[in-house]
Amino acid sequence: MADVTARMQRVADQIQRDLATLIQTEINDPRVGMVSVTGVDVSRDLAHAKVYVTVMNTLTGNDDLNDSTLNEPGDLDRLEVEENIKALNKASGFLRTLLAKRLNTRSVPKLQFHFDGSIERGQRLSSLIDSALAADREHHKDD
Repeated sequence: MADVTARMQRVADQIQRDLATLIQTEINDPRVGMVSVTGVDVSRDLAHAKVYVTVMNTLTGNDDLNDSTLNEPGDLDRLEVEENIKALNKASGFLRTLLAKRLNTRSVPKLQFHFDGSIERGQRLSSLIDSALAADREHHKDD
């Protein structure tokens, strides 16, 4: 990967902050639930930006529907993630227009949204470590 200049990093950080606010306040698509912008990578010429997001489960008032769409409480439903990403990519032009009003750059990068599974992986690894530590404590308690 190319070296990230200080300007590229500043622009990426500003886009991340602004998009987090804009997604929460301006997107009215019901497919977009609780979305968190975890990172932005901009191209060297600032023409393209990859926006990484995580999606939290959004439970409905219908328990039967929740049970049918979620494998376990806390698990991300792949269909929900895909729908959120599709909706965000569809709204990328609108978000780009809103970003243009906030950024002090000559051009605003084209936005492409991607799912960031690192938080989910981190939680899974943390639970594995916790269970291994608990098993180790149990094993040493028996000695």
